[in-house]
Amino acid sequence: MTKNYQNLKENKNDQSWNELFKNYSILNKIENEGFFIIESEKIKQYREPRLMVKFDHKIQLPKVFLDNNLSILPISRYKYVIGHFNTHYSVKYDQDLSPIEVDFPDAIKSIDYTNISSESLALNCAFITEMILEMITEILTNEPSFYHQTLSGRMSTGKFYFKIKNKKNNEIYSLSVDGSQCEIDGGFETEDALFIFEVKMGIIEDFLVRQLYYPYRLWKNKIDKQVIPVLMTYSNNLFSFFVYKFSNPSNYNSIKLIKQINYRITPESIETQELTELFKNIEPYSDNNLIPFPQADIFDRVVDLLSLLNKEPLTKQEISNYYGFSIRQAGYYSNAAKYLGLVEYKEVQVIEEEESSSEVRTLKLITLTDEGLSILSYGYKQKILSLIEKILQDKVFYETFSLSLDASNVPSEEEIVKIMKNHSINENLSDKTKIRRSRSVRNWIKWIWLQVS
Repeated sequence: MTKNYQNLKENKNDQSWNELFKNYSILNKIENEGFFIIESEKIKQYREPRLMVKFDHKIQLPKVFLDNNLSILPISRYKYVIGHFNTHYSVKYDQDLSPIEVDFPDAIKSIDYTNISSESLALNCAFITEMILEMITEILTNEPSFYHQTLSGRMSTGKFYFKIKNKKNNEIYSLSVDGSQCEIDGGFETEDALFIFEVKMGIIEDFLVRQLYYPYRLWKNKIDKQVIPVLMTYSNNLFSFFVYKFSNPSNYNSIKLIKQINYRITPESIETQELTELFKNIEPYSDNNLIPFPQADIFDRVVDLLSLLNKEPLTKQEISNYYGFSIRQAGYYSNAAKYLGLVEYKEVQVIEEEESSSEVRTLKLITLTDEGLSILSYGYKQKILSLIEKILQDKVFYETFSLSLDASNVPSEEEIVKIMKNHSINENLSDKTKIRRSRSVRNWIKWIWLQVS
């Protein structure tokens, strides 16, 4: 099998940035001056700048940046600043937050809301179902008299100054931006406020604050209304809105979370009776000690990974890049899907091409099994019921679920550890690791109950 992978040369950025750091003594200059400004022409001598400077998630930064606690920001169309700046912000999902259900209009036929594959499509669904209007009403504490989508796409930031903290010594630096590019996924305006959206697919670990801060500063300087930045993520019919504020508009690091609100488009309902009937008919299988017991707390991310793999097989590195988390976590979630029998690993020969060079490499790809492909071909309700069945076929999950009469009675992590010990799970692991594995079991059982109407 051969496949043209354009983005597998992760070390190209590392190699190019290593050369740049060496030839321009970047570390020494940062140590002496606090930051280093580099022009795109210098970057282009080593590699195309567009491939060298865009890091939506912290984990995507080149190794020399991560090793030295550095980050990079654009300050014009042709200049970038490198320093010990905290440019990314962690995203913490409230696992106990129930989603608000909304209906999808029957009259809309050009969108399949059960198969959302892009940021723009997710945003369109949020707009059509009036999730965005409900969120705006919640934040403003009253329904606006008008509400329109007014912005999207790339634009120039104009000129502004901002402060940013050096996370190594807590010193505050003043930087200026002049005509850098920014991109807004969507802007929604009312009589009182402008909501600026950054949209991400999947459950993410963090995001680049610049993607909200630069548009925020641009429009705060232009209009006399509140400018409210919003991060929206989409995964497995879950639309999560994170509403932020900058407590000090001139300070990049003053971002604070105001509120998280979750929505989902009303699926075919799963009744409690259906779930209990499904459970009664399950015969749990023998313990599987050949595959690591799951350590993947967010089951929605497992489902999201399956949908991602339904498009094409991926490496762990590609999964890491997509979600913005570590290779280790990519392994946790792919192993969790493998534990359920929904993915498998295959070694393949691939051709990597960049500019005039090419190279054949052997890669381990994660791909859906026939059963995984079959489950993803079902409608929403049957897909969820099939995934629940796969979870409960395991004895640990089966016995944990049998102790939970409803979502409020999910066994504690300590109780789950006892169940795991009864089935010789994690015998050689430390107590802390056992607790982490039990946490995944608990969260998966809670996820099952969240699917019930």
